[in-house]
Amino acid sequence: MDLLNLTTTEGIKFKDLKEAVDKVNVEIIEKQDIDKIIKTINEDSRKNVLSLGMKLEKAFQKHINEINRVKKLYDFDKSYGMGLMVAGVDEVGRGPLAGPIVAAAVILDINVDLSDIILYINDSKVLNEKKREELSIIIKEKALSYSIKLCTNEEIDTQGIAYCNNKVFKDACESLTIKPNLVLSDGYLIKGFDIDNKSVIKGDAHSASIACASIIAKVYRDNLMKEYHKKYPEYDFYNNAGYGTKNHIEAIKKHGITPIHRESFLKNIDYIG
Repeated sequence: MDLLNLTTTEGIKFKDLKEAVDKVNVEIIEKQDIDKIIKTINEDSRKNVLSLGMKLEKAFQKHINEINRVKKLYDFDKSYGMGLMVAGVDEVGRGPLAGPIVAAAVILDINVDLSDIILYINDSKVLNEKKREELSIIIKEKALSYSIKLCTNEEIDTQGIAYCNNKVFKDACESLTIKPNLVLSDGYLIKGFDIDNKSVIKGDAHSASIACASIIAKVYRDNLMKEYHKKYPEYDFYNNAGYGTKNHIEAIKKHGITPIHRESFLKNIDYIG
């Protein structure tokens, strides 16, 4: 059913109308077309049909709200100066008991039209796994440059987590194929860094480039920990990503540690040495 060419809903079954409305992609349809469809639906006297018009209107408004939300993230990055090549950098895995700390740096084209912004980018922790995976692919395709770097658990044990946190930030930024004029880092300034750097508190909720870095770093690390799960299934890395869940700690006490555990993080846990 072509809703755009529909002039009346008279004689059309609710089931068929609902199926057609459910197929409408509000992300690609123009507002005037949405308004036309809703106008036609609202001329129907059936309550269940009228509810379809309300549903379509709410879905489109939700889409507009998302555009406006993400536009603010892009505008935040642009606010540091027109023409600047801005990179965002963020890390994941600072707190787990096992696995590496991972950082990603991303340079976006922040001067794109609204139709080309990456919708749904956000702090990776507030997104579900499926959405993160989808966005990670889109970000890598649309980014002008991106880089992912890590420090292993051995480096964390010998150098300390603070040193490794700073190192992966630096490494990720310095491995970009385009040198940025400015780096926006989540949470704190990067030490020993020769590129202009601004720290942004809760940056993945304010900056488009930091949000994108947060997403691809988390997807990379989560997938890495899923691979480790295949090798060490007793520790449930597939679900806990190395964090100190109850099941993970119980597995450490029962089975001891693996080569990817951070011994410096386990000093208060009695385990098989």
